[in-house]
Amino acid sequence: MNSPAPPLPSPFLVVAAARNGTIGLDGKLPWHLPADLRHFKAMTMGPDNRGRPMIMGRKTFESLPGLLPGRRHIVLTRDPAWAAPGAEVARDLDSALALAGEEAAVIGGGEIYALALPRANRIELTEVHADVPGDTFLPPLGLGWREIARETHDPSGERPGFAFVTLARAL
Repeated sequence: MNSPAPPLPSPFLVVAAARNGTIGLDGKLPWHLPADLRHFKAMTMGPDNRGRPMIMGRKTFESLPGLLPGRRHIVLTRDPAWAAPGAEVARDLDSALALAGEEAAVIGGGEIYALALPRANRIELTEVHADVPGDTFLPPLGLGWREIARETHDPSGERPGFAFVTLARAL
């Protein structure tokens, strides 16, 4: 008799979103916040700095400046012919989570966040305190989240204020 497969690990989301829900414009972040880039790196490297698997859509992968050092890049795509050096390809979220084999950071885009949100245990959200034009948006988070941490940063020059917020799934 076969043993049941172990449960898939829950992912967590790492996302920066403007007040109006914008997360991207023309395949890029529509703001430049160096502190958010450092925060993203810290969240995806993990507290032990050994790197976490990152799950992302193809467009997000292609928007990166290259492979992000020390982290696995698991790319969800419906294109059966798509491949890229350094990317592990998955056709659905279950396959991506199985490839990760441990808690993975979901890093975008909008469709991938929507797929992962019902299964996520945590959201590491950078709230950008501005309404920003965009073409990619964070899906509504819905009920069932509680804020467990917040670190607020004031605006500086042309850069809007922002906050690093950790949301946990309410039990």
